[in-house]
Amino acid sequence: MKLDRLIGILTVLLQNERVTAPYLAEKFEVNRRTIGRDIDALCQAGIPIVTHQGTGGGISIAEGFKLDKSVLTTGELSGIIAALKGLGSVTKQTHIERTLDKLGANSDSVVSLSEPIVIDLASHYKGYLTSKIETIKQAILEGKLVQFDYFYSKGESHRRIEPYVVIFQWTSWYVLGFCMERMDWRMFKLHRLWNLKVCEEKFVVRDIPPDKRDFNSYLSDDVKLVALFDESVKYMLIEAYGLDCYHETSEGLHFEVGFTNRGYMLSWILGFGDKVKVLEPPDLVAEIQTNARNVLNSYM
Repeated sequence: MKLDRLIGILTVLLQNERVTAPYLAEKFEVNRRTIGRDIDALCQAGIPIVTHQGTGGGISIAEGFKLDKSVLTTGELSGIIAALKGLGSVTKQTHIERTLDKLGANSDSVVSLSEPIVIDLASHYKGYLTSKIETIKQAILEGKLVQFDYFYSKGESHRRIEPYVVIFQWTSWYVLGFCMERMDWRMFKLHRLWNLKVCEEKFVVRDIPPDKRDFNSYLSDDVKLVALFDESVKYMLIEAYGLDCYHETSEGLHFEVGFTNRGYMLSWILGFGDKVKVLEPPDLVAEIQTNARNVLNSYM
């Protein structure tokens, strides 16, 4: 804690021409005597700190002194700041703000916090997501089981898991854990996970098998969609799958992609209305035909 405070004081002194002991005491929530001892410790470490008495006095670093910036470049610090801001969009702000404050809190700082990159990892119900992440994180640190209700395509189930990693991938948040009901490793999407509670029961940490650390393996592309899209929706294909996801033919944009989540793919396809014709797989074609008939019947 003292080392953290010393680094914080040093950063404040580097960012400001002069500050007062009362200001530092209030900022770091300690008394002035502690600040005095911290200043002495910094001086002993070779930091040339100067104290000025009287009106307009205060504490400053000797003019011309600069820290060696070889540890982190400006570009590297900028990347850290962008990442911290992104993490701050889904976590409690206090420690994130404190860290950002140390890296550069005003116009005199070495690195500006006005980054051109904005990362928002939250959703429209950020409060729930933040709470879930914090709860699971605490359970991981304490080595405790968590329990929750889980909603998925087959219905609803109650699960108890040993939580190991919170992951942001495929535009969603997941938790990787060892499921006590299935006695196997599972990935659970946080948006489908509700009534989350930390259990009193602790668990012995397992080694995560190498194949389970490959998070992409949980959503392997084992079924291929083949479809023809109208030229007018080209931008939507590029937005979802990139510039090289199709090739132009006389019949339209020929598109092929692998998928695992059938429900998601069906919803995505139906969103194009009459601007797409699915060619494969045959069972998906049949389901779309049935869906189209049901929609038509509901309007008759």
